Amino acid sequence: MAQQLSFDLPVRPALGREDFFVSPANAEAVAMIEGWQGWPSRKLILAGPTGAGKTHLTHVWAALSGGRIIGAHDLPAADIPTLAQGPVAVEDAHLIAGDRAAEDALFHLHNLTLAEGHALLVTARTAPHLWGLTLPDLASRMQGTLLTELRAPDDALLSAVLMKLFADRQLSPSPDTIPYLARRIERSFEAARDIVEALDAQALADARPITRSLAARVLDNPGE
Repeated sequence: MAQQLSFDLPVRPALGREDFFVSPANAEAVAMIEGWQGWPSRKLILAGPTGAGKTHLTHVWAALSGGRIIGAHDLPAADIPTLAQGPVAVEDAHLIAGDRAAEDALFHLHNLTLAEGHALLVTARTAPHLWGLTLPDLASRMQGTLLTELRAPDDALLSAVLMKLFADRQLSPSPDTIPYLARRIERSFEAARDIVEALDAQALADARPITRSLAARVLDNPGE
């Protein structure tokens, strides 16, 4: 059978609260996001591995609070006083370690936002003491911020993540595919994302639906 041409179509993640599956691995973080008005000192750090749902929960929080979202790397070019006029979320703060302009900008945004009486949400892959920040005043403020973490997925969450990743790509795998994948893949969000991407590409190339047998083939022959 001739291979079907593959097109890199955009994936549109569903980022509403109703699209976020709650399990013991993330229940604490979800409760902290939903109870944002009670954060000590009006600030929170949300940490977790790639694919754990940080961006999803950030969008949930922005919808609840009316807050704005900005990437940490974009802070040096941002209008910090304007951002500080309302609740604000800064994503991927761990990536700016050693970038003095970005660290300075986050430091000033932190101080101005709180001084204006608004809330600040910061996301990162790990706890702030592991980021390697070089600005002592910023490091102390981040380490003094309440931390909530998204943990590795349990069985229920891993299955829900797989279902959501397929749905984001408008894919409908056979009913036995997701339980099979949940038993076979590494228990991580990145592994779930990678296998869904690989199955999407293989199903398109073969012009066939996503089934348990296709999943077995892709898992047993990575990079085919």
